[in-house]
Amino acid sequence: MGPAGRRISLRGVRAFCAAARHRTMRSAADELFLTPSAISHQVRNLEAELGVPLFERVGRGLELTAAGEVFYRESSAALVRLEAAAANLQASQSRVSLLVSVQPFLASELLMPRLQEFTRSHPKIEVNIDASDESTDREATAVDLSIRLYRRPPTGISGQKIFPLTLLPACAPSLEEEAAGLLAGKPASVPFVVHKNRTGAWRQWANQCGIRLPESSSVIRVDSMSAIVQAAKRGVGLALVPGELTRSAFERGRLVQFYNHPLETGEAYYICHHGDNHKLAEVKIFSDWLVETLGQRASGDE
Repeated sequence: MGPAGRRISLRGVRAFCAAARHRTMRSAADELFLTPSAISHQVRNLEAELGVPLFERVGRGLELTAAGEVFYRESSAALVRLEAAAANLQASQSRVSLLVSVQPFLASELLMPRLQEFTRSHPKIEVNIDASDESTDREATAVDLSIRLYRRPPTGISGQKIFPLTLLPACAPSLEEEAAGLLAGKPASVPFVVHKNRTGAWRQWANQCGIRLPESSSVIRVDSMSAIVQAAKRGVGLALVPGELTRSAFERGRLVQFYNHPLETGEAYYICHHGDNHKLAEVKIFSDWLVETLGQRASGDE
């Protein structure tokens, strides 16, 4: 602000700084795409607002006064900061943020290891992952996209199928002999690990395979897919694990598939759009990438 709290013209400050750098009105005018008379007029107005001369006219050139030297040093630095702030704001406004709700196990095993690939290819789309919800049947709210299991395509929202859920009979290598005995009709010496929402999965698998499970088999119920996989890895019992999410555990020998017959659940993971329509272009880019990338992984084409 100038004397008595009056505001000074930012346009005048820019004109003054350009003139101070070049020491001529003409060169300052060329930099700012103005006429020399316009630059001169803006500088005179600034001097009037400040109440102090900033230049001494020497022939056809300009020399800064003592006050002009001080003001140029301070105001040029302030302009640099202002222009940087404006550039940062424009850059942030040009980025579109997507909030994606994903179940924790899928996020950790499939999505997060590949997300850098997407952000590297699409730097203007910022993807934020919400992996706080373990629910498979509750629809996500206050997000742009969610990845959930459905038995049939979801209604009322836009959804793309990513891959089907296939469960594989698995155990730790230390239990492979006990699993083989079970298939041979021997009494089960280890428990079955089941998801609390899929208590009939083992029976369904046995019916598909034509195998008779022991009636007296002990059961351990857990409340998440990740807990089932961890229990299987640690030799707690026999488990039906999601093949699409456990490939690395099989490849590293942490799990073995003790019977070559999966359980086709009839369910599939879908990516669903819940958010604002003004992000449709970014939603489509991310959804298409996800379907292609995770779909290839699930089919074994990766």
